[in-house]
Amino acid sequence: MIYFDHAATTPIGQEALQAMLPYLTEAHGNPSSLHHLGKQARFALDVAREQVAALLGARPAEIVFNSGATEGNNHALKGVAHRLKEQGKGAHIITTEIEHDAVLHPCQALQKEGFEVTFIGVDENGIVRLEELQNALRPDTILVSVMHANNEMGTIQPIQAIAEICHARGVWLHCDACQTVGHIPLDVHDLGVDLLTLSGHKFYGAKGAGALYIRRGVRLETLVDGGPHQKGRRGGTENVPAIVSMGTAAVVAMAALQNGEEARVAQLRDYLIDGIEKTVPGAHLNGDRNQRVPGIANFSFEGVEGEGLILELDARAGICCSTGSACAAGSLDPSPVLLAIGRETGLARAGTRFSLGRGNTKEEIDALLKLLPEVIGSLRQLSPEARLVSL
Repeated sequence: MIYFDHAATTPIGQEALQAMLPYLTEAHGNPSSLHHLGKQARFALDVAREQVAALLGARPAEIVFNSGATEGNNHALKGVAHRLKEQGKGAHIITTEIEHDAVLHPCQALQKEGFEVTFIGVDENGIVRLEELQNALRPDTILVSVMHANNEMGTIQPIQAIAEICHARGVWLHCDACQTVGHIPLDVHDLGVDLLTLSGHKFYGAKGAGALYIRRGVRLETLVDGGPHQKGRRGGTENVPAIVSMGTAAVVAMAALQNGEEARVAQLRDYLIDGIEKTVPGAHLNGDRNQRVPGIANFSFEGVEGEGLILELDARAGICCSTGSACAAGSLDPSPVLLAIGRETGLARAGTRFSLGRGNTKEEIDALLKLLPEVIGSLRQLSPEARLVSL
């Protein structure tokens, strides 16, 4: 098995796994309980909060734990929208056409409630056009939401410049940073964001835990009502094992950034991109070649359905990759992200994402590069709509 689908989820790291195990067994207390087991769990949460905050350059009090980025995005978007609308500050939101469904769908839900949402486009490299953002801002705009890096292409957005534009107009900025946290250096104050979401399983933590960074001074409505957990910002007993795992993963991620491990992943990514462009005719790299996260390379192959390609690679050699967002797996529709950068329908349906991680090797990429031309050639011969691709 060769795993090239780290953008969907990373395997849990050994340190993160070992850290969470005691909280699944003997240290099983509820962190809201007053006895010693409860205090033990509470202390573990406090440590994890400090660890996650350190990874972001934030204050621990600015971190709210949740179940993952989908909840965090919903909390940020709906929490700000409802609070500011009630205060009479407006009902207009701006986001991009290439956001994850965890942002797009909450925005669509807000539209049904009467909010106005403007979906701005991107250029051919998948980068937000700053002028289009400036022109979209209105006196009643209350929030802008732009992902830090696109989950399909890996393209990194100019968040600092976007933050400056937003704050000059008194508008808050939310950033979905699931694909960047733990993979590139990130400081929320340098970025200038007001809200930022992350998910532990995207950087070698356990599934089921994420966090929302809420800058001090930002007030938003609670999404999950319940007890007074996390100072009333998110009700419900915290998932202590997964949160502890995420905290430990944050520490490991900081070390990996410092010792050059993510830089090694970026070198492997470039080796893969160069290899595909040399060995596969009709291959189109999607997204900016350089302004991207270390592990993601997305290609459209002429005359090939992305879904068929990933199934064939898996069946022949146990190579795991994807057509894009794992949350949209099984959809036969062309990728909205690739359509947004100007790919025609066939190429938008052909997008294939190879996302590398710390465990991958050059030998694994060589195995893919050896097999890929053969598989694509076979699929092109079988496809009635395949184009003639010059060899």
